[in-house]
Amino acid sequence: MRAADFENEDDKIQDKLKQKTWNEIRTNDSWAIFKIMSEFVNGYESMARIGPCVSIFGSARTKPEDKYYLLAEKIAYKISKAGYGVITGGGPGIMEAGNKGAHNGGGTSVGLNIELPFEQHYNPYIDKDKNLNFDYFFVRKVMFVKYSQGFVVMPGGFGTLDELFEAITLIQTKKIGKFPIILVGRDFWSGLIDWINTVLIEKEKTVSSTDMNLIKIVDTEDEVVEALDSFYKKFNLSPNF
Repeated sequence: MRAADFENEDDKIQDKLKQKTWNEIRTNDSWAIFKIMSEFVNGYESMARIGPCVSIFGSARTKPEDKYYLLAEKIAYKISKAGYGVITGGGPGIMEAGNKGAHNGGGTSVGLNIELPFEQHYNPYIDKDKNLNFDYFFVRKVMFVKYSQGFVVMPGGFGTLDELFEAITLIQTKKIGKFPIILVGRDFWSGLIDWINTVLIEKEKTVSSTDMNLIKIVDTEDEVVEALDSFYKKFNLSPNF
């Protein structure tokens, strides 16, 4: 989709929002509670049965011939062979690669799809009984965090960064238990990591240097599986507990 197309879609959404009165917005907000509750209930009931899984995040725009698509597919395949299932956002790009690798590896393949005005559509490699649809990003995020034994973060955009930093924040503030966060692609992530170290840690002191211990950067599928296995051995934990 071209930049102009994104702008046109955004204009249409804004026009719809402007047409609503304040009373209509308040009424819709009140009734939305029931929709939110139903998404949580359906998500909990469905995800509680999936077993140990690892979430794979990354760009929806990554093409099948891209090196990171191919790497994500290999990673998901290796993860499934190591006994983990794979959870993705259910869409195209890196998400499709993750579900495809899990599917080809005979593992659990979960898709947490989100309804968007553009870009998102579920991919064909999700297990038929594990394709969940959400209207609300925050409900979907809860499912990712609550039912994942690790995060594998491939190159991506704002959505990928959002998911990465939320996971780090929740672990850092001890709102959830510790689990491995693995960034794949040193070339892609090195600039961000350098900025965190030089600006946030050294200069502004807004982040503790120990927080960087939550992150591991790798380049290969074998390193991903090794990082997952070593994490659970180090802390004497079992996945999904």
